[in-house]
Amino acid sequence: MTSEEELDLDDVTAQPTQLELDETCTVELGGQRFDLVALAMISRHYDGISRAKVQQWIEDGTCLLNGAASRSKQKVYAGDQLTLNVTLAAEGDWVAQEIPLVIVYEDEHLLVIDKPAGMVVHPAPGHADGTLVNAVLHHSEGQRLLPRAGIVHRLDKDTTGLMVVAKTLLAQSSLIEQLRTRSMGRHYYAICKGVPISAGKVDAPIGRDPSNRQRMGIVGGGKPAVTHYRVVARHNHCAELMLKLESGRTHQIRVHMQHAGFALVGDPLYMKMRGSWLRGMDPVLKQTLAEFPRQALHATELNLLHPATEEPMSWTSPIPDDLVALQKALRASDKAAKQASQI
Repeated sequence: MTSEEELDLDDVTAQPTQLELDETCTVELGGQRFDLVALAMISRHYDGISRAKVQQWIEDGTCLLNGAASRSKQKVYAGDQLTLNVTLAAEGDWVAQEIPLVIVYEDEHLLVIDKPAGMVVHPAPGHADGTLVNAVLHHSEGQRLLPRAGIVHRLDKDTTGLMVVAKTLLAQSSLIEQLRTRSMGRHYYAICKGVPISAGKVDAPIGRDPSNRQRMGIVGGGKPAVTHYRVVARHNHCAELMLKLESGRTHQIRVHMQHAGFALVGDPLYMKMRGSWLRGMDPVLKQTLAEFPRQALHATELNLLHPATEEPMSWTSPIPDDLVALQKALRASDKAAKQASQI
């Protein structure tokens, strides 16, 4: 990872909040749709503008063709005039709140944080404040000018670990593209019910569970989702896993591992303390597993290309204390069972 001096951050231009453009379409761009021409012309001057954002400006009349409102699919020809004058508006009515953040890395473009259990990422019904977004707005007020306050991916409320937040439109556009093309590496540690025989892959579409709107499930017509997993430690009743995502669906790891028969320990939605799995389990471990208060899932590693420098960057997060305690409980149970078998 490079130092701040090597990044030369002082030379990186901050994303403006006022976008203005009045230019003539060139021969090279002529003959294409208005949204594509506008995106190409705007991108010459302003980084990180998405096609969807340009289409929105065309639709609301902020981006004009020959001084008049038009449609995104309208053909544009050499000599046509494109005009844009827009102020990037604040996103949402969210309140900045002084909530402690564990910051792993920060520069002009990126904020990498280690999210604790119990923190919701984005305000939603039932969680109007006290979220990561509220904390990020207090840390950096400029986040208010970015869609979703710079959030590009999420972790469930009780999943811990690494998240990256964009601080500029350039960064947000780059990170979203890296997620889309699967070039951003996201690795997770988990403890599951049961012991897989070997490494595996779950390739199954995920959608809202029609019988329980709080749950996701493997649903025909759901969104494509792929999860890779491998066993890093085996215990008598559980296994420690490392997982990697190809996609990023809601509850993806939790749903896929339940589907594979290895639900995550502590998962209030997808794991049940019942069945043959409990056979032979000592009472102490049984109580420890039953009382574990959250899904045993931690985002332990994050890899990406820096949006401004395209330099590979990587961060790791240590296994949190509650999962370490669970590891110790599993090992103690294994040891006790081995000693009992030798008597």
